[in-house]
Amino acid sequence: MSEPSAVVTARGAERISGGHLWIYRSDVRSAKAAPGDVVRVTEERGRLVGRAFWSDKSQIALRFLTREDEPVDRAFFERRIRAAADLRSKVVENTEAWRVIYGEGDLLPSLIVDRYGDYLVIQTLSQGSEKRKADFVEILAEQFAPRGILERNEPKARLLEGLPQTISVLHGEVPEETIVQMNGVRLRLELRGGQKTGAFLDQRENYSAAARYLRGEVLDCFAYSGAFGLHAAPAAQKVEAVDISGAALKTARQNAELNRLQNFHVREGNAFDVLKEYDQAGRRFDAVILDPPAFAKSRSALSAARRGYKEINLRGLKLLRRGGMLVTCSCSHHLGEAQFAELLWEAAVDVGVLVRVVERRSQSRDHPILLTVPETIYIKCFIIERLE
Repeated sequence: MSEPSAVVTARGAERISGGHLWIYRSDVRSAKAAPGDVVRVTEERGRLVGRAFWSDKSQIALRFLTREDEPVDRAFFERRIRAAADLRSKVVENTEAWRVIYGEGDLLPSLIVDRYGDYLVIQTLSQGSEKRKADFVEILAEQFAPRGILERNEPKARLLEGLPQTISVLHGEVPEETIVQMNGVRLRLELRGGQKTGAFLDQRENYSAAARYLRGEVLDCFAYSGAFGLHAAPAAQKVEAVDISGAALKTARQNAELNRLQNFHVREGNAFDVLKEYDQAGRRFDAVILDPPAFAKSRSALSAARRGYKEINLRGLKLLRRGGMLVTCSCSHHLGEAQFAELLWEAAVDVGVLVRVVERRSQSRDHPILLTVPETIYIKCFIIERLE
């Protein structure tokens, strides 16, 4: 039986030789494969390009696993998962929760695995990784010996692959929630119902970095379950966590109780409205944290997103006392770091203040960035001091 195969254009092949891992459907000349197959990819003249996951639904038709002429079998995936684990042993510290596999960043496209204490949470976001889900679960169970493995396969990306959205236990037993330690802070997490796979692990290192600078009265906007504010609270006089979700704030309040924090308070409300209200009322803070959801989920939304980011940062700067700190983040991939820095500069000019960048940060190191795949970098985090 012949090996599943695909033929791509010279432009598609050049994209892979340039280091990206995706070929779009418009650059596929032909394919002889079933959905989710690993295919041998050649260009039109017959030169090998590599081997990739094939999708018959998504516009990302090919997700490359290797550019070499090597078999992609169970042993291949064992090596890749072991390599991902080896990297984490070097960059992960002081936490029971981290990203074990970060898709393209670990050369395992469309596969996400997070660890929360004794449990793993997996996402298979393409036909290819879905087809090998059983193998992945077996390998993960062998290498990490978790008490349970849960699939959180509800991201909308699966719909583009023609895959159902599902949440189910694939191995062992998984509770509804668990408690983990992160940077010395205890967090209660809903494994089946929380955002992403249970927590925002991509901000883990930024939580502790920001906490080094935050003192006095701290306003944490878009707080979700309070991770930034919880990290800041031990050295702060008071933390006020603002979020539009009452359920998220309930978890934040529970996390504060779990850490025996008496100075952590919550307020339910739209962060845009609260920032405006506090500005008009003349409220001032020693630190403001802005960690909103992605305002630009597509390139077409970028213009409106810039306005939103500028507004919250302008108001955040206005609320700061002299010497105060602004921790501001964007998780919008389509808004680059240079663009984000530019709108922060514009906001500072409009407010009429001088600011100094204390730290310029990205996502945690367990979310490794593949320079040739810009989609692997998305978190921008600036820690800024208001000088006057």
